[in-house]
Amino acid sequence: MKARLEGLDGALDLRAIREAISPHLNKATFLSSDRLDDAVGARVTVASETFQHTGSFKLRAALAVALHATESHLVTASSGNFGAALARAARLAGKKCTVVMPASSSKVKIAQVRSYDATVDLIDTMKTSRAARLAELAASISDARSCSPYDDPWVIAGNATLGHEIFTALDPDVVVAPVGGGGLSSGLVVARDDANAKAAIVGAEPAIANDAARSLRAKKRIANETEPQTIADGARTLSLGLRNFAILERGMQSVVEVSEATIREAVRVLFGALHLKVEPTGALAVAAVMTNPAEFAGKRVVCIASGANVEPALYASMLTTS
Repeated sequence: MKARLEGLDGALDLRAIREAISPHLNKATFLSSDRLDDAVGARVTVASETFQHTGSFKLRAALAVALHATESHLVTASSGNFGAALARAARLAGKKCTVVMPASSSKVKIAQVRSYDATVDLIDTMKTSRAARLAELAASISDARSCSPYDDPWVIAGNATLGHEIFTALDPDVVVAPVGGGGLSSGLVVARDDANAKAAIVGAEPAIANDAARSLRAKKRIANETEPQTIADGARTLSLGLRNFAILERGMQSVVEVSEATIREAVRVLFGALHLKVEPTGALAVAAVMTNPAEFAGKRVVCIASGANVEPALYASMLTTS
């Protein structure tokens, strides 16, 4: 079944989007080792986006948005990775960019956003929601486009380019991806269907931020009451996006809920087995396999390591504390 991803002007052309953004991307890096298989209990290939220009897969989505947008000023809310990606993409497209970020965001991520000449607007998420501040900013800035990091057809199409690379190079039985708002995982579903591939798409989510798992079980969107303070900051979302849920409800097999301790352990495993630095959110997929290895045993598994932007002190603490 060919995927049909609807934009405001009809179905988006996934091939045209790939061709537009690919000159500005590094392709995913595929890594495997016996040590990794032994550590997680299954045969795993890691599709790493840690070497992407902004250190995460989010650049794919940001480029798809920035290169087609007609507005001169792009605004978004992000814990960091989409903000940095949109800032870089906006600069490439000759546009301004403002990013709403929690004051608790990694200093590394705040600095990265600013390094691409974007304005950072820091908020206390216990007092003001990202969505409320974003709406306020978008209304106050002339010729602004409010950009969702996940609930946008162009974002999903941009993320589908990672799925295209996976399904072109590999023949997996299962692809495991971290889930926050659902932008990456819904892009994988779209790419799988577009490629007529048969792989199951499995989500990986912090157990203390399990709105996606609860939503799929209930067959309706369920939101967290406040931003969950998981170590995997890329998954600190209130809920899946509307478009994302619609795609994942029909196209995602399941969501594995992962403990904070296993996320930390997965960070150590990726460093030890592959010499790969990942942020906690980027380790979620491997952590999901470690949580339930029997589900993945005997299958060709691709785990997406989605990003590498992590505070040095936090990363060091995860490597040295078991």
